[in-house]
Amino acid sequence: MVARILRPRGNKGEVAVELLTDFPERLTQLAEVYLGRVVGEGFAGAFGAAEPAATSVKSCWLSQNHRGQGVIHFVGVESINAAEKFRGLDVLLPFEQRVTLPAGQYFVADLIGCAVFQVDAAAELVGTVSDVQFPGEGMRGTPVLEVRTERGELLIPLAEDICKRIDVGARRIEVELPEGLRELNLE
Repeated sequence: MVARILRPRGNKGEVAVELLTDFPERLTQLAEVYLGRVVGEGFAGAFGAAEPAATSVKSCWLSQNHRGQGVIHFVGVESINAAEKFRGLDVLLPFEQRVTLPAGQYFVADLIGCAVFQVDAAAELVGTVSDVQFPGEGMRGTPVLEVRTERGELLIPLAEDICKRIDVGARRIEVELPEGLRELNLE
């Protein structure tokens, strides 16, 4: 998912989108995207389809007035009413069009669903990643993994000294939890 459609924008069929990618500039070069709704770990396709629908892009630009937003004009969409049907849909790209990330960086979608194991002799299963939290705008800090456990949610900083090994292909994250972290989360 690279963006989410917020609402129609203007009177020529454009839509305003919330940008959900660290590489928004590349959206301005795309001729086609897929539209659908990401639900949990699967999709509910656009307009009742089982899979996301391929949609041609007439133009796309990044908003100068609204940080973190862009404007997309889809081919064949020429009015506010026609653009309204896209409200709330997610803008998706095929996996093969993903940006190649440098070592040590991961897509949030690849982390969600990974099993988290405590690194020790027993390799104890801690839980499963359900989401990733990021520091707020203008704030520095480390992202945090939200991990579902048998005892509730556990928040684990996504830091190299804690997350010792991340293997998204194997859907596995090995952590060395600091003493007291589990107890701190229960409070």
